[in-house]
Amino acid sequence: MIPASFDYIAVKTVPEAVAELAKHGDESKLLAGGHSLIPLMKLRLSTPSFVVDIGRVKDLNYIRRTDGHIAFGALTTHHDIEFSDLVKEQLPLLASAASQIGDPQVRNRGTMGGAAAHADPSGDYPTCLLTLDAEFDVVGPNGRRVIKASDFFVGTFTSALQPDEVLTEIRVPAPPAGTRGTYLKFSRRSQDWAIVAVAAQATVKDRKFQEIRIGLTSMGGTPLRASAVEAALRGKSADADTIRKAAEKAAEGTDPPQDLNGSPDYRRHLATVLTRRALEQLTAGR
Repeated sequence: MIPASFDYIAVKTVPEAVAELAKHGDESKLLAGGHSLIPLMKLRLSTPSFVVDIGRVKDLNYIRRTDGHIAFGALTTHHDIEFSDLVKEQLPLLASAASQIGDPQVRNRGTMGGAAAHADPSGDYPTCLLTLDAEFDVVGPNGRRVIKASDFFVGTFTSALQPDEVLTEIRVPAPPAGTRGTYLKFSRRSQDWAIVAVAAQATVKDRKFQEIRIGLTSMGGTPLRASAVEAALRGKSADADTIRKAAEKAAEGTDPPQDLNGSPDYRRHLATVLTRRALEQLTAGR
């Protein structure tokens, strides 16, 4: 449980971080909260020769409204997201997910940007951000670019970030009034990674789904949208029978893993059950 030898620098600005990453190339890694990278280094599953710590960059920790979006600095912690009144009001799906990540120590140190860039298909934020149609601001030697969530997660532990780029901000469109969201997670223990989880956001008016978004965690090599469920519900009545039939489509197009936590068929069953429960929760009292 001892990392391989590496050099370390703590930077204070984004340009300084980009310069260090460009200088050291593929052998360097960014360190934010550290709850993903450090365990991998201790297990020697990741062996960077140079670590660039951006934890001291002061202007990357915020939550604010901006141009019809809710913007999150990349260093915003899970704790801040969980307890933000703005997030609870506008994006309860994210507040729900943040509250279920690890323990209080993890939530006070771990960051949204670090979790997103880690691109773990069993992670909570990647699925939520894909479900919410987020976009990512990244900065590199060639300047700034914006990446849509649908293009950001490209494989297991692989994002569209280049080795010399820094994720600086994540933006989520502010939903219409009356939108509800939730994140249901099934795991062996309360602090474990999800065996399967479902992110759901819905806008219901006159007992009909005006807009519906469903995301799946740990059902493939990347977070996935349950597009068949969304298509089956959009514009339809928010009644129990419609929800049950739509939820049965949750596993369509997925490729869940086989591991010690469960078989692919077990995960497909969980996806169906959790999708139905999430939809029932979002439509209760409507």
